[in-house]
Amino acid sequence: MSAPQQTRPGRSRNTVVAVVLLILAAAALWGSSRMTWVRVESADGLGADRVTELNGGAWAAATTPLALVLLAAVAAVLAVRGTAVRIVAAAVALAAVAAAIGPVDLLATGADADTAAQIAALPDRAEVTATDVFVFPALLALAGAVFAVAAAVAAWLTPVAQAGLSSKYDSPGARKEATARLADSPAGTDEPVTERALWDALDAGIDPTVDGGDDDPGDEGRSDSSPSGTRR
Repeated sequence: MSAPQQTRPGRSRNTVVAVVLLILAAAALWGSSRMTWVRVESADGLGADRVTELNGGAWAAATTPLALVLLAAVAAVLAVRGTAVRIVAAAVALAAVAAAIGPVDLLATGADADTAAQIAALPDRAEVTATDVFVFPALLALAGAVFAVAAAVAAWLTPVAQAGLSSKYDSPGARKEATARLADSPAGTDEPVTERALWDALDAGIDPTVDGGDDDPGDEGRSDSSPSGTRR
C-alpha cells in the first residue's frame, strides 16, 4: 500500500500550482480591467476642458474576457486527463501572450492621442490636449500574464498519467474499468496504481497484491485436499 502514498504528492503538486496561478492571473486581469489606465484631457473650443478616464476594459478590450478564460481554465485543468492537459496548457499560454500585449504596448509607447480619442468616443471637433498613463494597473495586468505563463508551464509539466482530478472523482464506470485493468495487468508493471484503484479491486474480490499469472493450475487441487484425500 506504499505506492499510492508515493504517487499522490507528485500527482497533485503541479495541478495545485497551476490552479493557484490561474486564479491569481484571472484576479489580476479582472482587477486591472476595473482600474483607470489612461486619463484623457480634451477640448472642443465650446466649453471647459473634458476629462475622460479609460479603464483597462476599455483601453485593452481583451483584458476582461481573458480573465474569464483563465478562470474557466481552472475547471479545465482539474477536469481533463491525459494529453488534453497539454492542450489546455497551450491555450493558457496563448491567453497569457494576448493579455500581455495591451499593457506592454502602453508602458512602452504611452497613450497615443488618436487612439485615446477613439476609445473615449470624443466628438470630431474635440482635440486631445493631454494623456496621463497610470502605470500600476498596466503592471498588474502584466503580472497576471506572467502568472498565466507560469500556470501553463506547471500544467504542461504535469505527468500525463497523473493529470486531472484524483481517482476518487471518477465515475463508477471509470473506476470499474480501472479495476479491470488492474486485475489484467501483470505485477511489476510501471503503470501507477492509485489507492482508490486498490480499494475498488478489493471490493470486487480481487487481490491486487497477488500475481494471477504465476498461479499453478494444480495448486487449487492440492490446497483442497492432502495426498491421502483428506480435506485440509
